[in-house]
Parts: sequence; C-alpha cells; structure tokens
Amino acid sequence: MEEPKYRIRALHTEDTVTVYQAYRPGLGLPAARDGRFPADWKRDRMTWIKPSFLWMMYRCGWGTKEGQETVLAVEITREGFAWALRNACLSHYEAGFHADQASWKRQLRQAPARVQWDPERDLRLNPLPYRSLQLGLSGEASRRYADEWTVSITDVTALAHEVHGLVRAGDLEAAGRLLPREEPYPEPAGLLDHLRDQPPMTPKLKSPVPSIP
Repeated sequence: MEEPKYRIRALHTEDTVTVYQAYRPGLGLPAARDGRFPADWKRDRMTWIKPSFLWMMYRCGWGTKEGQETVLAVEITREGFAWALRNACLSHYEAGFHADQASWKRQLRQAPARVQWDPERDLRLNPLPYRSLQLGLSGEASRRYADEWTVSITDVTALAHEVHGLVRAGDLEAAGRLLPREEPYPEPAGLLDHLRDQPPMTPKLKSPVPSIP
C-alpha cells in the first residue's frame, strides 16, 4: 500500500509516544541520567520534537553536529502529544488552505505549538516522497512538555552511531533491523485536519486553531 503523504509514524504504546531531540552533552546527559529535563533547559523558548528517528539523524548528522552530540529518545504522554497537535498551527502560510496571510499570522502568534511536514528520510538520509511531522513547542506547550508530559528520557546516541556504522559499511539490512519500530500513529478523527498542508476534505472550521482549555 502506498504511504500517504501526511501521516504520523512513531514508536508508541497505548499511553505514550516517543519523540527525538539532540543536545550538547552538558544538557543531554543529565536529562537522560535523571529522566527529566534539568533546570537549565530553557522552558521559555521554542523546542522541536520529532517522532522520526531517521529525520532526527538527518538533522543531527547521526549525533556528530556540534551542540547535537547527545541524541535523546523522549517518551511523552499521548494525551500531551494530542494537546500540542490540537493547539498547533502550520509553520508556513498555504494559499487555498488558510483564509489569508493575516489570519495565519494571528494563529502563529497565538498558538503554543506549530507543525512542519518535512520529507521523511531513508537510511542514507535521502528524502522520501512522503512527509515526517516536526512539532515545535513554545510557551505553555514547552513547559508542559518538560514538566508534565515527559515520562522517560533515554540516551540513544550509541544506537545512532551503531546504525550509522552499518550504513557506512553498506549493510542496510542490519541497520534497518536496529531502527525503532515506527508505525502509523492512531490519530483521533479530525486531529490533524487543521495541520495537513493540503485542502481539507471537510468544510473548514471557523477557527482552525482551537482555543486552549
């Protein structure tokens, strides 16, 4: 079956979903050791989380880029993940999807989360024809992520290096067996209607970004 262009694929359980980030060791190692983000993790700035392990590898260069040497798998509650998505808006203006640029800019200023759909990556980090979700959190969403939604934090830098080594050796089959098992995420009906970069199949809501409870 052909993969749809816009779908969340993630490692998940009945209660949690795993996302990835990369940090400098001085921040990432204490976070993994303690299972929570330290006090010097800036809760007032935008942070981006990614359900795709391979997109994270593309972003951080398999954990080799400066300031991104420690790769973290952050398990968060599905309830929190859904809250962020419900209260997010697209990070870019799309003619024919948004009413106009002015209304989109208002949404962007007000929303505590934003979404980008970037090309998913294969083991060689080449772009694929379907998209991967990137979820940016700021303000209330960022604080909730760090202090309420996070269930566990695991250092997966060694895994990143091992997979990369197998890819460089040309053993893609062995590398693929090590990847996290990312499956289609069971999104509630309508959860992403205001976030897919395409004309919606159903009539638009008057307010694409729901109010925050």
